[in-house]
Amino acid sequence: MNPSDTLPDITSEALAQRGSPLQWVGMEQLDLPVSIALENGETVQAPAKANVFVSLDDTASKGIHMSRLHALVQKLGRQLCSRETIDRFLTECVESQAGISAHAKIELHFDLLLEKPALLSGEVGYQAYPVSLIGTVISGEFHYELGYTVPYSSTCPCSASLARQLFANAVDEQFEGDVIDKARLLEWMQSESGSVATPHAQRSYAYVKLVSDAPTWPAFDTVIRTIESMIGTPVQTAVKRVDEQEFARLNAQNLMFCEDAARRIKHALEAMPHVVDYWLKVDHQESLHAHNAVAIDRKSKN
Repeated sequence: MNPSDTLPDITSEALAQRGSPLQWVGMEQLDLPVSIALENGETVQAPAKANVFVSLDDTASKGIHMSRLHALVQKLGRQLCSRETIDRFLTECVESQAGISAHAKIELHFDLLLEKPALLSGEVGYQAYPVSLIGTVISGEFHYELGYTVPYSSTCPCSASLARQLFANAVDEQFEGDVIDKARLLEWMQSESGSVATPHAQRSYAYVKLVSDAPTWPAFDTVIRTIESMIGTPVQTAVKRVDEQEFARLNAQNLMFCEDAARRIKHALEAMPHVVDYWLKVDHQESLHAHNAVAIDRKSKN
């Protein structure tokens, strides 16, 4: 080969002017598809953003081999996203750097699109849930954090109590005497006059991060549905009037301050096998106030 045909590799050939190790070097916002196995065995695919890094431990090296990391990310996009796959990916990231790196890290962010049936009518819609996966290998030891964002509805218990009091006062004013005609009462309740007050509700969000020591991760949709089940009032997709009425009933049965919601989720996370650590935040985006009501907690270290 003619020497002029050999492409220069400044990363390999040049020494660092001021050699010192760097914790993480890599790329952010790489596009790739991720394939996710659901609890029922079905596999779904979602577009994802990936951030990938390796440590730069060799103080004589000018930089890392970026293109090798990029190639590994593209390869990852053609495989099922699992603990085994990410273990292998992180190992290959370290190996691709030819001895200059000891650690690797990947961050995946994607929306998991799940089919969601209506409460009663049989209608079906789809809902996207933001999911994240952060994996690191430090000197051969793997660590993973799985993140989920789950929206739900929360109705204020205090507001519900005040609304009930107004309704009771209105009944007392509308109907004289100690005996009320049932037919008249029902007619009044279903008229516009019977709409005395309604408790305020808001769209709310649960943000959960968990660390599991299991050899396989829990299915992403399993964790999401578990959180929704504990809350009791998940947001809906396709609805008919019968579904909306059922949703109103569920909200009345699940009146929640942010503290109540946080404790429900905490109980669910504590009951999950192999969860060695977790962090949670609930955010009730108030309709009464211009500020939000928030509760934050994490697993106790006993």
